[in-house]
Amino acid sequence: MASWKVTFPCTRDEAEAIDFEGAALLDIDPAPVLLTSETIPDDPASWQLEAYFDGKPNSAAIAAVQALAPSSDGVRPALEKLRDEDWVTMSQAGIEPVHAGRFYVHTEHNRGIVPPGARAFRIDAGLAFGTGTHETTAGCLRTLDELKVSGKRVRNLLDLGTGTGLLAFAALHLWPGAYATASDIDPRSIEVTAENAGLNHVALGEGMGQLALAVAPGMQHPLLIGRAPYDLIIANILAGPLVELAPTVSMALAEGGTLVLAGLLQDQADTVARAYRRQGLRLAGRIDNGAWPALRLVKRARYGADRVTRPGPGGVGEAPGFGSW
Repeated sequence: MASWKVTFPCTRDEAEAIDFEGAALLDIDPAPVLLTSETIPDDPASWQLEAYFDGKPNSAAIAAVQALAPSSDGVRPALEKLRDEDWVTMSQAGIEPVHAGRFYVHTEHNRGIVPPGARAFRIDAGLAFGTGTHETTAGCLRTLDELKVSGKRVRNLLDLGTGTGLLAFAALHLWPGAYATASDIDPRSIEVTAENAGLNHVALGEGMGQLALAVAPGMQHPLLIGRAPYDLIIANILAGPLVELAPTVSMALAEGGTLVLAGLLQDQADTVARAYRRQGLRLAGRIDNGAWPALRLVKRARYGADRVTRPGPGGVGEAPGFGSW
């Protein structure tokens, strides 16, 4: 049976909000595979949604996919019959590998030649948002690499809103003896992270050198709370949630700890940094990848409640006024 592709315009916000295996597609059998990508670099309004079908889709299936991108309402879909080839390979062929710091990120079909000394990670497209090719992820990878080069010691880290697990994997590579946690509000993202951990030989678990996983909105999970405070928190999400989470994320960061923020645009950086300065953090560094900055902040010493007497899993004691999480 021939495969078909349907393409719609969408926005970056719509792309990030798509539930790739959600109820909207349950009536389509077999379900299409969805991919999102930029059509104009650094323009959040210029993205596209591609749906790959086994067989020619009917109008109901096309409408169900189009409903995932409300901004495409009224737009005639681009319907294309594909040649008898492996369309998964075709769809990922245009995703270039990323070499950021000591890391090299690729999909199954574009491994290429790994640079000498680089740690390669395979992160395939299509199941969770982000493949490591986006400038925000590359900026985070470079920031982590620079932290290691500078001598930063990390015993306990959190990748908040992990997506595919890539940044948690990279951090564990740099600090292999650390306790590590990765969380996401989307259960499918945590499933994908577990799958990617297997592909990339990352051990799962709650011990040193292992990655613990949690489905959680923000910091609202006993595992995330119980393992605080963190020497390093990475949050590659959107500007709005970053601002909203500033009080609880800052509280979970140890004094002198480092916070890496990304997923925001240039004109949102000051607003996000200001929200964390109000919580006692200072801007210590910044990497600009096109329109997508990655911010590095450090929590000032002796700021806030002295709520935990020792860092890492097993820390004890919470002061009054700890917060909503």
